[in-house]
Amino acid sequence: MKALSQKRRHPLAAIALLLMGLLLTGGLYAVATTVNEAKASTAEFTASDTQEGKKLFEANCATCHGMGASGTQDGPSLVGVGAAAVDFQVGTGRMPMQMNGPQAYKKPAQFNDTQTHQLAAYVASLGPGPAIPADEYLDEKGDAAKGGELFRTNCAMCHNAAAAGGALTRGKFAPALADVSGKHIYEAMVTGPQNMPVFSDSNITPEGKRDIITFLKQIEANGSPGGADLGALGPVSEGLFVWIAGLGVIIAFTIWLTSRTS
Repeated sequence: MKALSQKRRHPLAAIALLLMGLLLTGGLYAVATTVNEAKASTAEFTASDTQEGKKLFEANCATCHGMGASGTQDGPSLVGVGAAAVDFQVGTGRMPMQMNGPQAYKKPAQFNDTQTHQLAAYVASLGPGPAIPADEYLDEKGDAAKGGELFRTNCAMCHNAAAAGGALTRGKFAPALADVSGKHIYEAMVTGPQNMPVFSDSNITPEGKRDIITFLKQIEANGSPGGADLGALGPVSEGLFVWIAGLGVIIAFTIWLTSRTS
């Protein structure tokens, strides 16, 4: 009986084996994902792109981000952010920043497309990260209805249901999405700039991102058929505006009548 009891498994053995299996599976998945991202991030760049990008980085970006993009107290490390992050930040003019502040503003880009491509190539060579999206996801031919549902579920709480933008805390804001290219919208979703969360392919598939871009471009093209959109802030604020404007007209008319009678 004693020998039999010694051969019995400990009650926690099954749990330990399960945890070991989960850790092993997760580790293998992470390695496979990293390898795929590395290939995607570097496949579209040549050695010349990387070399020229390094020169541009050292001359224009290393002051804040450090040599080798390892980061300083004035700027974060860029190792592993991927080509998409550089293409978004530099392509929209947010980087280089004009001054330190709670948020980088969109402004005219300081680098042309070739230079932006080279900078992205250099940063992509430093570590795996999100790649610049393929053209097939930027054709604006997705399902706008599905895109609208995904947008309202994941994005509208910050960007407004009409993608008109909105205020956040501590001087930050979610920008309006009109006049933003599909490529930059996609890159923002996969890199999470500023306060924006990262929407990986496991959160929103590439096809889902395509649908969101299609939806945004559709509402942008439709404009405001009902007249002035008043910032697309919703019926409460629009109703308040009507009441204030109406009361202002009544008060002005009353003052005009009393001045006439006197």
